[in-house]
This record gives sequence, C-alpha cells and structure tokens, in this order.
Amino acid sequence: MRIIFMGTPDFAVASLQALLEAGSNIVAVVTAPDKPAGRGQKLSESAVKQFAVAQGLKVLQPEKLRDPEFLNELRALKADLHVVVAFRMLPEVVWNMPPKGTINLHASLLPQYRGAAPINWAIINGEKESGATTFFIKQEIDTGAVLFVEKISIDDDVTAGEYHDRLMIKGAGLLVKTVKAIESGRYTEQPQEQLTDGRELKHAPKIFKEDCRINWNEPVETVYNRIRGLSPYPAAFTELNGKTFKIYKAQKNTETPSETPGTFKTDNKTYLKFACNNGYINVTEVQLEGKKRMGIEEFLRGVKL
Repeated sequence: MRIIFMGTPDFAVASLQALLEAGSNIVAVVTAPDKPAGRGQKLSESAVKQFAVAQGLKVLQPEKLRDPEFLNELRALKADLHVVVAFRMLPEVVWNMPPKGTINLHASLLPQYRGAAPINWAIINGEKESGATTFFIKQEIDTGAVLFVEKISIDDDVTAGEYHDRLMIKGAGLLVKTVKAIESGRYTEQPQEQLTDGRELKHAPKIFKEDCRINWNEPVETVYNRIRGLSPYPAAFTELNGKTFKIYKAQKNTETPSETPGTFKTDNKTYLKFACNNGYINVTEVQLEGKKRMGIEEFLRGVKL
C-alpha cells in the first residue's frame, strides 16, 4: 500500500519509525510548518520532520489543510491509506481522499477520553488502566469505528510523561498491526456506540492554566493524581512566597493534618509538605519561578522558608 503519514511530535516519530521498519511504503509525511522558537526565534522543525528528512522521505508542511496546492499534491501521490498520529484535525476532503480511508492512533481506550489530552486526564482522574486505540477517522473527532485496542495498566506512581513514553512504544506496535490488517483485508470495525458498556463517557479536553492550579482543599489522592497527570508538562502549580511553584513529583501521606489546607511544613533541609483536607503532599521535585527544576533537598539549600 502507498501510505501518507501525518504527525508532528515525538509521540508520532515512534510510529513512523515502526512502520518503516515493518516495510511499509511511506510515500510522504505531512507535518506542522517550521515555527520560530527560543530567544533567537530561529525556525524550529517538528520532531517528525527531523526524522523524516533523515530517512529521505518526502515532507509536506501545509499552513492550511484545505489549501488547493496541498490537496493537489496529496492527490498526485495516489495514497491508498492515510495514517494519523498526534496531528491536527483533518478536513473531510483530506481524510476521505484515500480509497482505504484514514486511520488514527489515539492514546486512550476509545470511546473514553476523546480529545486533545487523553494521557493527562486519565491519570488526573485516577484511572488504573488506559491504552491505545486505532480507528477510522470520521466527521466527529475521535468517534470513528474502532479497529484494534491495546490496554496498558497505569501504576499508582507513574507520571503522564512516563506513561506517554510507554504508550508511545506500545501504540507504534498497535499501528503496525493495524496497517498490516488493512493491507490483508483481515479486520473488523466496531462502532464506538457498542463499546460504551453503559458507562459515562469521560473527556480529555485541552489543558489550560487553571486546570494546573492545585486546590489544597481537595483530598490528598486527588491532588496527588493531578500532580502526576500534569508532569512534566505543563506541570501542576501553587504559590510559594508569592511566586509560582511547580510540582513535578510528590508522595502522598494520609496522616491527618493539623494545619489548614495549603499550609506547608518543612525542616528547611530534607522535606517540604503541604496539607490537604485529609493528608499531606510531600513534594520531591519542584521548580520555583525564576529557578531551575530540582530535587527538594537542593531546593531547600537555596531557599529559606
């Protein structure tokens, strides 16, 4: 099959690499345009572009996916299948173009956690299991018929970043399996409506700044899950000495607090813990506004609280 791959971040690179190693015929890669980044505002290439160029693949970087010139280029490539991993929303004229359709790898067990941040929200909500799903793209976002699913447990202490890396590799394998099944014609489609099991659907919208603010009046488990689910990016935060204080790693302590929620205790050497409504959060990896990210002992050596 002639395949066009669409993706942008590191998460998508693992899938593109796995397809190439499996012998897939990638005739082009579509990724985001180069963007100015850093203090010098030099143009920065996406992770997918860097990898694709190194592999000698044709790269397309349209500003607009409905641009007639871009659409003509796509048609001229005569792809049998489009494969999408961590890319932007496609217009129908793009996903409906190839005869075998367009498939997407999504980082959740659909229909749960449709949206932009499935890994973050699964951990924030304290899920014990999530995974990856391949499906055919249709009009409504993340709603197409499911092809294959890979379930992956979520350990109690795993962060979103750690789970992302695990899912990235497992998802790449699932994508290869899906492409081979489509090539051979040996697959079934399961409408997502049949997969809900009567459960309430949970969503995974884009993360905004207020989603990252810690509410110390919540139970310690809830605060702990929010910290894990937002680490390393964009990171949960609170205020300390009037400055933004990001927390990347922490431990939960169910000892009943005597302090008001949000109050902290420290020996100024080895520990810093904040009271929640039913326990403490011992912070272990942090970043105060204007400082670098560091372990708690190094942080306390430089700041007196």
